[in-house]
Amino acid sequence: MSVSLLQADPAPTGALICAPDSIFDRASFEHHLQEAVSEAAKPGDIRAAAVRLLKERQATGRAAIETAFAADPFAARPMTRAYTYLTDQLVMAALSVAQDILHAKPNPTSGEHLSVIAVGGYGRGEMAPFSDVDLLFLTPYKITAWAESVIESMLYILWDLKLKVGHASRTIKECLRLAREDFTIRTALLEQRFLAGDADLATTLAAKLRSDLFDGSERAFVEAKLAERETRHRKQGQRYVVEPNVKEGKGGLRDLQSLYWIAKYVHNVADAAELVPKGVFAEDEYQGFAAAEDFLWAVRGHLHLQARRASEQLTFDMQVQVAEAMGYEDAGGRRAVEVFMQEYFLHATEVGDLTRIFLTKLEADHVKAEPILERIFRRRPRVKQGYKVVNNRIAIEDDTAFLSDKLNMLRLFEEALRTGMLIHPDAMRLIKSNMHLIDDEVRNAPEARRIFFDLLLKHGNPERALRRMNELGVLSAFIPEFEPIVAMMQFNMYHSYTVDEHIIQCIKNLAQIERGELEEDLPVASSILKKGVDRKVLYTALLIHDIGKGRPEDHSILGAQMARKIGPRLGLNKADTETVEWLVRYHLLMSDMAQKRDIADPRTVRDFAKAVQTVKRLDLLCVLTVCDIRGVGPDTWNNWKAVLIRALYRQTKRALETGLEDLNRENRGAEAKRALRAALSDWPRKELQAETSRHYGPYWQALHVTAHVTFAKMLRDVKDNEILIDLHPDEDRDATRACFVMADHPGIFARLAGALALVGANVVDARSYTTKDGMVTDAYWIQDAEGNPYDASRLPRLRQMIEKTLRGEVVARDALKSRDKVKKRERAFKVPTHITFDNEGSEIYTIIEVDTRDRPGLLYDLARTLASSNVYIANAVIATYGEQVVDTFYVKDMFGLKYHSESKQRSMEKKLRQAIDEGTERAKA
Repeated sequence: MSVSLLQADPAPTGALICAPDSIFDRASFEHHLQEAVSEAAKPGDIRAAAVRLLKERQATGRAAIETAFAADPFAARPMTRAYTYLTDQLVMAALSVAQDILHAKPNPTSGEHLSVIAVGGYGRGEMAPFSDVDLLFLTPYKITAWAESVIESMLYILWDLKLKVGHASRTIKECLRLAREDFTIRTALLEQRFLAGDADLATTLAAKLRSDLFDGSERAFVEAKLAERETRHRKQGQRYVVEPNVKEGKGGLRDLQSLYWIAKYVHNVADAAELVPKGVFAEDEYQGFAAAEDFLWAVRGHLHLQARRASEQLTFDMQVQVAEAMGYEDAGGRRAVEVFMQEYFLHATEVGDLTRIFLTKLEADHVKAEPILERIFRRRPRVKQGYKVVNNRIAIEDDTAFLSDKLNMLRLFEEALRTGMLIHPDAMRLIKSNMHLIDDEVRNAPEARRIFFDLLLKHGNPERALRRMNELGVLSAFIPEFEPIVAMMQFNMYHSYTVDEHIIQCIKNLAQIERGELEEDLPVASSILKKGVDRKVLYTALLIHDIGKGRPEDHSILGAQMARKIGPRLGLNKADTETVEWLVRYHLLMSDMAQKRDIADPRTVRDFAKAVQTVKRLDLLCVLTVCDIRGVGPDTWNNWKAVLIRALYRQTKRALETGLEDLNRENRGAEAKRALRAALSDWPRKELQAETSRHYGPYWQALHVTAHVTFAKMLRDVKDNEILIDLHPDEDRDATRACFVMADHPGIFARLAGALALVGANVVDARSYTTKDGMVTDAYWIQDAEGNPYDASRLPRLRQMIEKTLRGEVVARDALKSRDKVKKRERAFKVPTHITFDNEGSEIYTIIEVDTRDRPGLLYDLARTLASSNVYIANAVIATYGEQVVDTFYVKDMFGLKYHSESKQRSMEKKLRQAIDEGTERAKA
């Protein structure tokens, strides 16, 4: 029997990434299949032989494509065409075996015809390495037993090849009926491509779809696709999220595909390039479309190959692998992955711009309906001379007149904010193509400065103007120092946005506070702004506070140097420029002091007050700090941080207004004892006196009266060798306060840290005090894995595990081995370890600051290492920034002295680094 593949050769047009024969050698396959068929006796044997031969060629073809793609990592189109070609050959071979060998029918009836059609992305000829294979089996009438057998045998072959096949068997009539009811089916059929079998059937289907379904239903299709897009974006989040979905995310491939679907449906084009002569895209816009599409497909191809499956999300670990596969390298103090992701976000922004242009063009052609409420209650704002309203968007009356005054490049955004209208894409196009007009003359023009500060200060929603100016390139043209941070990703788990979007989020937060929308959440920042600050200075500092990021130098120092030039260019006087420079230089100071130091230690507040010097600076820095932390991500700001910032602000303000001498331990201790006496007024005087005299000074300064009351009651009831535990939700701080009372013995701090690590508790603050009569009073503030206080239902188990560990029934060191793991997607982060010793930051203690990679058992490992060296830990402050953690220990030696000796410090550092390294290896295992 002669065997050959069907005559149709639907190889996609355009070059493949490697020679067709290296992907699938048809002649070789036909020859070997002929041999196998002649030797096989049963249909099962024939199918098994065909599958074996196809598997070999599938593996060879995939390897050839992957090798060629690795050598030319940006050759996206040839790559997608190559995978399509390979799939075509496999599908046609499977059909040939099923139709010509297993179920041969030399003289088929009129009903025994079959057309195999590729639909969806496969039909479009765009396939990533592990894309689905969507097939339509088209028959002229109701499916016959023969067609059913052919389809079944063919599908079994394809499934044996581990292809993920989506399939449907329908007549033309059924296709039209189902596509009329379901837009997903209609979209798939829009991209149908004949593969093999009865070509006339496929041609009839294509003609019927256009004449009986597509023509005249454009508006319904467009609106369905746009609704689908909105739903997808809500689910996936903004295009600025740091782990984007390449396929479904905002600015991703699906957005480009949606544009293509709508264009094909409305304009009946086969290629996006055909939209240029139709006036939908300008030539340069189409080039942007093509570049974005090529880049995103290249990323998707590498993502599939690195994951070895159909993975669409660029998780942190995948970002590193894809960047390496595409040949990105470290540059200018930035990791290769950050360079790669900046390019990704720039393309995603371009996709957003193109989408806006295309959709508004549709709206202008009345294909996309205006929202009904807008049609009924349309408000026609009056626009200034030179502008007009088109489809409820602000547009330019005369392009030539507009461009004759370069300052109009900024005025457009002011007019849009003033009227509350969106900018028409034709106006955006004009701005984008004339960016050269924003030159030094514009940057230094007093009128340009006025317009820019009005955008920031006058209309109440500056983030809207800034975002649009940033997307069009106007912001970085007006402030050139801004350009390097546009779409710049920070490769860490702390920041949820790119640097430019983070800044815009910060400005948004500031505007919200000014509008009085966050008074309940941010009482201090709100009261500062109500009282009045220099808004121009504050907005300028916030706009440029991270402008120095992405370089080898400290971004705060570099940003402050830039501020010296930017300030005068924006028209700020010398004093205001100096304030902006100071704010940029020290924009992390308040956050660091509050989160990494013990603010109950008078020296912390005194040092901070000396650095700030004036209440005016303190007010500005406080508001900037709050906006900066809130702008990091949607869940970064919490009550714990709020309490710390608030307390540091109030103590520092009091010190600056009444004098630094108010910050002494004796005053604080006396106040705390008075508060305890008032809270325990029903106690006998003798017991109250015993309680107030049994503690050393630091105990009284660091804890709130509620903790003092809890410890007093526990100490009153404690028996010999008893361990008392009090777990109490501290809602003001978004944490659970865990208080422990027991007899003092070495290493108790480390054992408590181990017990808490075992139950998955994150320690955010810990304080350890020894009474004069040899008892330990330790207070820990802990959160669950989501950063919340423990639910009441979980507290009994928490208590049980802590008691077992403290009694020695569970050895934390052994039990933690299986739990102290770093998640796969987080392993790509590199956090260098820095250990510093500070003898100036506290009057009593040496401060050891350990800045390193976070993991569940880290605090326990560090505390155990310190305990084994006879180091007394008074308290620990823990600040977590995504995968990075800063554990700060206030310590003294066994004689109650600071660690002044450099040799002792070096020895201690060596032991701590060893503990970190050993833990890191354990976490990898």
